[in-house]
Formats: sequence, C-alpha cells, structure tokens
Amino acid sequence: MATVLKSFAPPAHDHGRCIKTALVKAERACTASGKRLTPLRRRVLELIWNSHLPVKAYELLSQLAQERAQAAPPTVYRALEFLQDAGLVHRIASLNAFVGCGEPLAGHVSQFLICTRCGTVAELAEPALSAGIAASAQRLGFKVARETIEVEGLCRDCQKAERALTR
Repeated sequence: MATVLKSFAPPAHDHGRCIKTALVKAERACTASGKRLTPLRRRVLELIWNSHLPVKAYELLSQLAQERAQAAPPTVYRALEFLQDAGLVHRIASLNAFVGCGEPLAGHVSQFLICTRCGTVAELAEPALSAGIAASAQRLGFKVARETIEVEGLCRDCQKAERALTR
C-alpha cells in the first residue's frame, strides 16, 4: 500500500503548524547531510510551503521581490536547485512548479497525484511501483537516473463538486 507523504490538505488543518513542521524537518535534514540552509533558502522553502499548491519559480520571485530589493531569477533558481538536491522540494515537471517534500529525512522516490481542477498535489511513496520500474528497466538494459511519475485526475473534493454539478 502506498504511503501518502504530503496529502491533499484537509480544509481545516493548522497550516501554520504544517509550515513550522516542514521547516524543522528541513533543518534536521540539512544538519544530517552537512548542508547549509541559508536564510534565503529557508525563505524560499517557506514560500513553497505557504500553500498546498505547486508554486512556479516566477511566483516565488514575485513574492521575494516584495521583501528583498535584489531578488532576481538566478537567486531563486539557485535556491530551488539547492532545495531539490537536499530533498526538501520536488519539481512537478508537467506543471513546471515545486512542492515541499513531506518527509525529507526519509530517502524515497515519489509519485505525484495532481488534481487537474484545483491544482492540489499529493506525494506518494510506493516502493512496489518503483521496484517494478527498476526491474523492467534492468531487463531492458536501461539504467534509471531519475524517476518521476505524475498522475493527473480529480481529488475527492473536486469529484464531489463535479457530481453535484451533474445532478
């Protein structure tokens, strides 16, 4: 059974606590790996966690520009590169956007469920799926360098809303 690492956020959850927990986990992950979470990197991570929706780099730049006069695209992209390399965020390729990693201390390959209506993303860790891909790749003589699986569909809330419209 898949482990949901970052699920579709329930409407009434403590988002402030959610962000705080993510930042504490990020600090621990960086300390454990000997990486430095600078104030700018931390702020970019915080901006990503401010929403349970994927965030594009230029949205982050726009938010940072309101706080820092020297905010520029290379600054944001370097921070995002660090955050990805540290396992603190994931890039959703089909959306060209980023989401925070729910469990940065647990090395894992993630799969993503993307609601095409509301834009919410759920991060899954399904080892059996990754093992199946690895086995198939090995049979074909292929060495997997990076695995990203993105599945589009409708979340539970959007399915309910859609059913209500069709009644």
